[in-house]
Amino acid sequence: MSHRKGVLKRRLEYIGMFPFVLAGMIYGRLFPLKKKTSTFLFFPSADIGGAIKVNADIAACMKDQQPLIIFSKKPKNNGHLEMFQGFDVLDLHEQIDNKLYHFVNFFYRGVLAAWINSAPNATIFGGESLFFYKMLAHVNRNVRRIELCHLDTWLPYSIGFIDLITLRIFSTVKLMKDVEEQYKKTGVNPSYAKRLRFAENMIPIPPYRPVNNETLEVIFIGRGAPQKRVPLIAAIAEKLHQINAPIHFSFVGDVDNVIDPAQYPYCTFYGNVRDEAKMLELYHKSDVLILTSAYEGLPLVVMQMMAHGRIVMSTAVNAIPDYVRHMENGLLIHATSEPAIVEEGATLLQWLVEHPEVKETFGKRGREIAIEKFSGEVFCREFRKFLYTDNDF
Repeated sequence: MSHRKGVLKRRLEYIGMFPFVLAGMIYGRLFPLKKKTSTFLFFPSADIGGAIKVNADIAACMKDQQPLIIFSKKPKNNGHLEMFQGFDVLDLHEQIDNKLYHFVNFFYRGVLAAWINSAPNATIFGGESLFFYKMLAHVNRNVRRIELCHLDTWLPYSIGFIDLITLRIFSTVKLMKDVEEQYKKTGVNPSYAKRLRFAENMIPIPPYRPVNNETLEVIFIGRGAPQKRVPLIAAIAEKLHQINAPIHFSFVGDVDNVIDPAQYPYCTFYGNVRDEAKMLELYHKSDVLILTSAYEGLPLVVMQMMAHGRIVMSTAVNAIPDYVRHMENGLLIHATSEPAIVEEGATLLQWLVEHPEVKETFGKRGREIAIEKFSGEVFCREFRKFLYTDNDF
């Protein structure tokens, strides 16, 4: 979709919903927000996932501003809900995430718009939240509107709103470059490219602890989502098990919805791990993080493994090669067909078994990159600037 078509579609939709939005605005003025704030953070939910963890980190950086967090999507597990304790949270998913009575969604857009428009120096921030985009047409132009994007899957949709967004922040340089190319190809006014920003995600950097495993410990950490292609990892594990390679695989996350753990008795399945201490110990005891994703931003698990001084082996997709450099601090699978990915992944892990000396060398180099790029101090400073002061466009 081009920007022009997106704007036209947005305006036609606005005409149909206007009576409900107006009713919500009237209600919002009659019943103003009890606890005043000028910072409104729009997040989908508190489900387990890297993007949600980033949202929680951003909220923590703004805690002194007493932000209101708005959840809008029906959660699958709310596994990260504890990260939002101590914040004012408005969970609207039961009211607005239902197509059968979508007019209620329109009404709440009006309510929130009334609250936002009445707040002095208001800022709204969207962390991959569809509802954030829906709000943009209803807030005043003097409201700062900041978007964060991790994946290119949002780009065909979000281009219809770029005239309403103050700053667009991307978690990888490649994604920002992709948007610049999208603007050129679709004839977007070049001035909008000046609103694009890049920011690294953050993680705490743990003390370095070496590990000496007799068996190569390979771990997958993530969701059982289709783009993660967990069955490919299971196939790699099976292939190596058949030749008795000294390699053990572990899985963390809800992978039982895409593979049957009973078929892989030689692997360890932890399920969703919510205990932070246990999760840190799993990072420490592992040698290799394995990812076979079809697409990725920069997953937090990659950053975590690098910070622990461990090796990341991943398909060479999206931003991964910007941080994982083949045969320097990690291993990249360049194959694209699924059978070839399985074959190349198994071959690389066998090579690693035959060259154990590189585990520490690769790991320490990855840790150096993590220390340089992922500190919390830099992260908070950048996002506070984006949300409140950056007008350089």
